[in-house]
Amino acid sequence: MSMSYEEVVVGRRSIRGYKPDPVPRALIREVIDIAMRAPSSLNTQPWNFYVLTGEPLDRIRAGNTQRNLAGVPHSREFRIHGEYAGAHRERQVEIAKQLFAAMGIAREDKEKRTDWVMRGFRQFDAPVSIVVTYDRSIHGGDIAPFDCGAVTNALVNAAWSRGLGCVINSQGIMQSPVVREHAGIPDDQVIMICVAMGWPDDEFPANAVVSRRKSVDEAAVFLGFGD
Repeated sequence: MSMSYEEVVVGRRSIRGYKPDPVPRALIREVIDIAMRAPSSLNTQPWNFYVLTGEPLDRIRAGNTQRNLAGVPHSREFRIHGEYAGAHRERQVEIAKQLFAAMGIAREDKEKRTDWVMRGFRQFDAPVSIVVTYDRSIHGGDIAPFDCGAVTNALVNAAWSRGLGCVINSQGIMQSPVVREHAGIPDDQVIMICVAMGWPDDEFPANAVVSRRKSVDEAAVFLGFGD
């Protein structure tokens, strides 16, 4: 049964536990095709997608895990902002508490907390990872990353409309040399983000977590309206 746009957007949630079942290549192509209707600045469409499954994805999982456990500094190819503070930190802590409670991870349980972090490096063991890149020829401004954000949002919503789950995950590209090597990403591309994708495992407790959204009154300012 098809879903309305509202049902897709409101019902979608981040999926962090997946069934091992493969996702058909044709279905992923369909999802990407829908996602690429996302708007971009001057219709530049700077995005590209490297879709991985099987052995190439396993090599990325292993390389990410090994390098991070060895203390190799991250090598993300986009700017990061450091620690969150204020309301942003509060929201980060809130969702972490929800996830840890669902998974039964106590605050003092370092082993389980570490294992949870490792799941991120392993792309949450999803059967598919889509690495989103953009053309290096337009690197240096904020528009190309903005456009990639738009297409990534469209991607996860299109996937949800087809029964697939996703989680947008920068942990999976923390070690960019590993990703670039095993995904065959050429130097003329900048690695922006990756998306884990697969069939949701309904038995995985964290998949039931629904993050709270701030209200429209907190987010929006209306000017010039007569009412």
